[in-house]
Amino acid sequence: MSTVVVRYRTRSDRADENQALVEAVFAELADTDPGGVRYATFRLADGTFVHIADVQADPNPLGSVDAFARFQAGLGDRCEDGQGPDPQEAVLVGAYGWFD
Repeated sequence: MSTVVVRYRTRSDRADENQALVEAVFAELADTDPGGVRYATFRLADGTFVHIADVQADPNPLGSVDAFARFQAGLGDRCEDGQGPDPQEAVLVGAYGWFD
C-alpha cells in the first residue's frame, strides 16, 4: 500500500538508548508476526537512524506493537534540535535482494 522512509538524528548520548528501543520493536515483531508490514532500520555513523516501512495492510500493523509505541514516546526528546523525524512517502525504483 505505501512505503515510508523516516530519518532523524539522535543526540549522541541517546543513540544507544534509541537503538535498544528499536531492537525491542523487532523482537516484538518476531514474537507476534502481525503480517502486513516489512520493516528495516539502519543506524548511520553520525547518529542518524533511517527506518523503512513497507506497509501492506490497513490499519498499519505497527500501530498494534507495544514496543513501537514505547519507541515513539519521547523520540523527539532523543533527537538533536532540528533533526527530528522526517517521514516521507517513497517509491521503490529498484532493489536487489531486499524485497524478494
